[in-house]
Amino acid sequence: MSKKIMVTRPALPPLEEFIPYLEKIWDNKWLTNDGPFHRQFEKELAEYLGVKYISVFANGTLALITALQALRITGEVITTPFSFVATTHSLWWNNIKPVFADIEDVHYNIDPAKIEAAITPQTTAIMPVHVFGNPCNVEEIQRIADIYGLRVIYDAAHAFAVKKDNRSVANWGDLSILSFHATKVFNTIEGGAIVCRDEKTKQRIDLLKNFGFRNETTVIEPGINAKMNELQAAYGSLQLKYMDSYIAKRLKTAALYDSLLKKVKGITCMEVEDGISHTYPYYPVRVKTAEYGISRDDLYFKLQEYDIFGRRYFYPLISDFPTYKGLPSASASNLPVAAQVAKEIVCLPMYAGLEPEDVERICGLIQQFSGKK
Repeated sequence: MSKKIMVTRPALPPLEEFIPYLEKIWDNKWLTNDGPFHRQFEKELAEYLGVKYISVFANGTLALITALQALRITGEVITTPFSFVATTHSLWWNNIKPVFADIEDVHYNIDPAKIEAAITPQTTAIMPVHVFGNPCNVEEIQRIADIYGLRVIYDAAHAFAVKKDNRSVANWGDLSILSFHATKVFNTIEGGAIVCRDEKTKQRIDLLKNFGFRNETTVIEPGINAKMNELQAAYGSLQLKYMDSYIAKRLKTAALYDSLLKKVKGITCMEVEDGISHTYPYYPVRVKTAEYGISRDDLYFKLQEYDIFGRRYFYPLISDFPTYKGLPSASASNLPVAAQVAKEIVCLPMYAGLEPEDVERICGLIQQFSGKK
């Protein structure tokens, strides 16, 4: 039997190197609440990413929810239907109405032209997603936001360490939210962060993630418990030491996929624009049925027969889920590009430990399946 190849596997630092961190935590008897590893990790992370202010969280979803609270967002927020559900769930949890705008056809990010058409007097913010780590059209989104007086909160869960013109994409917008889930390029098992632009905003975010406590006896915000604990923070500090090597392996894997799939008719690989330093959190391919001969779903299930488990990200669209499909902006006629892309994208296995022979086997099967029902 062939080994199972999953869509992703977490990168783990050497266990023996983590033991001293655990021993220090045991010595400190400090498990959470802004401990020494928490403070160390925030500092190291900001330096690694090239951002000035960052607040780490227990997970990325709590970071999204808190970001909306931090900027006091209300009313309507324009966002994408082509993302993981946490993006829109964070709006719902804040009693904010999601307004879906269609995506563009190359990088699958929200289409700025569709953003402008969706703005109403109730619109207060835009929440775009850097889908598959490809930066949105940040300049045009900011131009629109400035004209209409809107806030911009980026869901940058896919974009850890991605740079545009040698600058972290997390530096765009009012806030950027990162995810450190086990499936991400960089993981703290669970975890997340908010990148902000000034110290005052960071102070508010830090209050909100710890129940709103200013000191032992004073609560000044209706906060939540979203703190990252010391074990996650220590693990994150150790992980940072290996990030460059993890990313280098992903880049080699992506290059191998590109070389092996570029001549397969009907299979379109992800395009990366000039000036973008990518980290390849995913390796999506788009399957054009008429040219490839079978559908995306046919390919997806055929690969599973050979113990290769891709993922149909993002299918169904968020706008198709029962919670959201009743919204006027969720109609298929409003989201034709997103609806088509959701039927054609499959993410192939991608992780730092993926072996070249596994990539060759996957690509060989994709070539073999072409035109076969």
